[in-house]
Amino acid sequence: MKIVAFVVLAGVGAAYADSPQRVAPLPKYQQECAACHLAYPAGLLPAGSWKRLMGSLDQHFGTDASLDAASVREISGWLQTHAGTYKRVAEEPPQDRITRSPWFVRKHSEVDPQIWKQAAVKSAANCAACHSAADKGSFRESEIQFPKGLDARFRRGWSD
Repeated sequence: MKIVAFVVLAGVGAAYADSPQRVAPLPKYQQECAACHLAYPAGLLPAGSWKRLMGSLDQHFGTDASLDAASVREISGWLQTHAGTYKRVAEEPPQDRITRSPWFVRKHSEVDPQIWKQAAVKSAANCAACHSAADKGSFRESEIQFPKGLDARFRRGWSD
């Protein structure tokens, strides 16, 4: 019986080997980053991307998101410690943008590009528009919802 349990548990571990680990966000990270956008799970980017992003906060995607040196050290250290190391994020995405990573593009290939431009969504970076538990670091397909205020013409083919 113990051997069977070990084999089953080993299989479960292997099934999740290419998945981000859910880690409770650092309160300082949540406070500073979620003030403007979703505090993206650290596992969505590799450590090198987080290092560059935290090293250029004065030019953070067109905005000055500068922080004091102590906050930068604390947040940067936490992000790099919990950065993605699994296969899906091994490659740094263009311009360190989650939305340009190959896995993101593949997972969202069926989304009509016009949806990203709708006022109810605003951009591909607004995960919470469709992913109801994004703020908790969960992006399960079962938690996807049709965005409130999204033009009804986009509902065809939507499966919520």
